[in-house]
Amino acid sequence: MAGLYASPRKMAKDDIVKLFYQSMGVARRSESGPYAQALSKVLRDAAAPGTEVNVFGLAPGKALADQYRYLEYLDTAEILDNGLRAEREGYDAFLIGNVFEPGLHALREVLNIPVLGLAESSVHLACLMGASFSVVNVNPKFTRRVTENIASTGLASRMVSIDEMKVEGGRAVDRGFEDAAVCAEVVRQFSDAARVGIVKGAETVIPAGGIVMTMLAHAGVHAVDGVPIVNGLIALLKTAEMAVQIRQLTGGFTSKRMMYAPPTGKLLADVRAVYGDHIYPGAM
Repeated sequence: MAGLYASPRKMAKDDIVKLFYQSMGVARRSESGPYAQALSKVLRDAAAPGTEVNVFGLAPGKALADQYRYLEYLDTAEILDNGLRAEREGYDAFLIGNVFEPGLHALREVLNIPVLGLAESSVHLACLMGASFSVVNVNPKFTRRVTENIASTGLASRMVSIDEMKVEGGRAVDRGFEDAAVCAEVVRQFSDAARVGIVKGAETVIPAGGIVMTMLAHAGVHAVDGVPIVNGLIALLKTAEMAVQIRQLTGGFTSKRMMYAPPTGKLLADVRAVYGDHIYPGAM
C-alpha cells in the first residue's frame, strides 16, 4: 500500500523530536496542578536529549469519569481533533496517556505520525522484561476495560492476575504529590497489591493508571521485592521515541494495509467533501 501517505520529513541530527502527550487525568484536575507538574517532570526526566514532550488535557469539564464508556465516547471526539492538531502543528508522535486508550485505532487510521497508547506500550514492554506480568488496578470499574485492552494486544496469556489497591479514588492519590505521608501510603498499598500478583508468578508488575504511575516515579519506586514495575509513562515515552526514529530511518511506522488503511481516490474525495479537507492528511 505504498504511496497512500506522503513520506515523513527528514530530520537533521540536531532536530527536536516533538511528542504530544494527551492526558485525561490532567484534564480532570488541572494542567498546572501538582499532578500535571509531577507528570511533566517524569516525562522530561525520561526523555532523551532532543526530545520535547508537551502535556495536554481536554477542555474544562471533560474527562470527568473516563471509566464510564458513554462519557469516554463523548470525550473521544476532542482527542481525535487533538490528534489532527498534533500532526498539523508538526508533532512527531501522538501519545494517549490513558489506560483505556480512547481514539487509538481511529487516529492510527487517520494520521501519518505514530500513535501510541499507555496500556499497549506497557504490556509489550512488560513482556520484553519478563515472561509474565500482573496488573495493579486502582478502581474495580477499570477491570473489564483493562482486560479487554490486554486481550486486544494478543498477550493476555502472559498476564497472571489483576489485583486491586485499596484507595478512595484519584483525588485521594493526588494528595501524595504534596504530602509525603500520603505518598508513602499509596506506595504501600500498591506494593501490597503487587505482592499478590508476584506470589501468583508475575515477573513484572504494571500499575493500571497514569496517576499511580506518576506517583511511583515521583517517589522513585521502580520495583517491589526485586520485581520490576513497568512504569507506563516511561514505556510510552520510550516507545514513541523509538517509533519516531524508525519512521525517520525507514520512511514509515504504522502499517496502512487493511486495519489502518485510509480511504483513497474518489472515496477519499467524497469523504473530504463531507467532513473537510483536513481529514486523512497526506492520503491520496
